[in-house]
Amino acid sequence: MNEQTTVAVIGTGIMGAPMAANLASSGLDVRVWNRSREKAEPLADRGADIADSPADAAAGADVVLTMLADGGAVESVMSGERGALAAMGDDAVWLQMSTVGIDATERLLSLAAQRGVAFVDAPVLGTRKPAEQGELMVLAAGPEALRERCAPVFDAVGREVRWVGVQAGAASRFKLVLNAWLLSLTETLSETIAFARELGVDPAEFLDAIDGGPLGLGYAQLKGKPMIALAFDEVAFSLSLAAKDARLVHDAIEAIEDAESRLPFFAALDAQYARADELGHGHEDMAAVHHAARFAGS
Repeated sequence: MNEQTTVAVIGTGIMGAPMAANLASSGLDVRVWNRSREKAEPLADRGADIADSPADAAAGADVVLTMLADGGAVESVMSGERGALAAMGDDAVWLQMSTVGIDATERLLSLAAQRGVAFVDAPVLGTRKPAEQGELMVLAAGPEALRERCAPVFDAVGREVRWVGVQAGAASRFKLVLNAWLLSLTETLSETIAFARELGVDPAEFLDAIDGGPLGLGYAQLKGKPMIALAFDEVAFSLSLAAKDARLVHDAIEAIEDAESRLPFFAALDAQYARADELGHGHEDMAAVHHAARFAGS
């Protein structure tokens, strides 16, 4: 890859937009497409070309990067006669960087195989700020022969790249494990703060007591303070996307024999994120899962 490499970024939401900006800043030739064009247009000031369709973005691109909300969204823009896959060159690489779970990854891999283009499963770990700073963790799985071609893209968006296998799907499985941990931390923190309130304990005192000690995590301060203030407008990662990720974790549990009886927490986790989303807080930060734990009068 050289400075003239063309990268088509499909999806310029809370993660895709800063990723595209960092790709352009790194010297790559960047095209972008988003279903809501107004979300893509600010990237023109960062040097990106705004495409009118996924196919227009993908035509002649060396790399097509998808960063969309879920597997259905990815499939809809990539497949069909007017989709991005049909417009891709035979030697192009599809970097599927959305978090879509195991089943959707297998479907997307099948689409790539039918079209005859290379596919790399490469979801990222991080939220808005790391995306803006180019400090995401990239989890990648795909043929070793593609690593050099992927490197300039991954280097532009991430602080760390972990190749976790040569078979697509390995990275998506790894991402599910990391998401299970992260979502669990947020929900456990939410319930602990709600429990403190029920007992008449100041939850701010709880955060202060664990801060800096072996029980403390920086993440507890980051998400706990908005929970206490019930202020979730500063969105690092939306609740609706977190609810989708919780559902993907639960789906994976359901597919494992006897796992639901051995790992019951993840069903409850899924239910809590879904409940907070259904209460109308999907547009807020994922810490708004706390709405599912709050007493109605609190």
